[in-house]
Amino acid sequence: MNLNLLIPHLFWPDTSQPEIYDDLSIPSLETLLSKSTFTQHPSQEMEIWLCKAFNIAQQQNNWPIAPIMLNTDGPDLVKASKDFWMRADPVHLRIEQNHIMLADSQAFQISKEEAEQIVQDLNRNLSHQYGFSLLPLRPDRWYIRTSRTPAMQTYTLGQVTCMNINNFLPTGSESITWHKIFNEIQMLLHDHPVNQARESRGELTINSVWFWGGGDMPQSIQSPYTHIWSDHDLPRALALASNINFSKLPSNADEWLHAEIAGNHLIVLDTLLVKAKYRNAYSWHETLKNLEKEWFFPLLKALKKGKIDQLIITALNENSSQDFIIRRSSLWKFWLLPQPLPSFISRH
Repeated sequence: MNLNLLIPHLFWPDTSQPEIYDDLSIPSLETLLSKSTFTQHPSQEMEIWLCKAFNIAQQQNNWPIAPIMLNTDGPDLVKASKDFWMRADPVHLRIEQNHIMLADSQAFQISKEEAEQIVQDLNRNLSHQYGFSLLPLRPDRWYIRTSRTPAMQTYTLGQVTCMNINNFLPTGSESITWHKIFNEIQMLLHDHPVNQARESRGELTINSVWFWGGGDMPQSIQSPYTHIWSDHDLPRALALASNINFSKLPSNADEWLHAEIAGNHLIVLDTLLVKAKYRNAYSWHETLKNLEKEWFFPLLKALKKGKIDQLIITALNENSSQDFIIRRSSLWKFWLLPQPLPSFISRH
């Protein structure tokens, strides 16, 4: 049995805060990393890593996540339509000095009724003029449907979350039109009744959308795994599209090991991601401590007993990504003493 653990933001992104590792007891994780061989790759967001892992190519420099997710959010739509689909997810923009920072739906909640009311008004004002329709198939996942493929390149929502959007706006020969749509949507949302009500309750307003993930459903999605375990919706959609097994994330490694399912497994542990993106240092620190107890300690024990043949810990970070590869024989390397987690910071 082989296991790939995918862990976005295993390392704290702000290297000017080394004190975050103080009082962090994670001996099992430090042993696993210290005994491993590792390879280093360019930085990439989780959505992009997953696309590459499933042999999904970019389409006009866009990762086609919208049609892949549509396969689960609206399967009847994707089967009956030859249209181009793109995500237009609700976001909150905040001006900071000369920057415009973006917060995704991890920073706020939006109800089904709010989403439908906003989208209805946007469609009434923009659909006929620009030739698209907006569909709120999930409260926090909106889709644009259009009959033609726009000539523009976009960045994933993960790439721009908590970043200055000025560095990530769409490019390409038709991007000016979509910049105009982007601005018109912001004007329509500025005094929208839904946002007035949200503001009165002290909630973040939904003052924009983010265009990304456009494309056509890939003809072939191939999985290197036989089973995926995750609470994230994209891995579930990829499992469905590649016809492999999918299960919700177990509460801990012991529960996963108890299933005793042979094959190549991918487990997505993304509980550190939001804490790191939004720089919630205390929650990131405590979450990593919990991962040590619930995952790294039992997995180290299982590796020692030969229940796992190979463990790969894939750490996705803001500066790079790394694969730490550990086999049972790796643990026999007595000369490789466990190193504290900060000692791996220079490697990523």
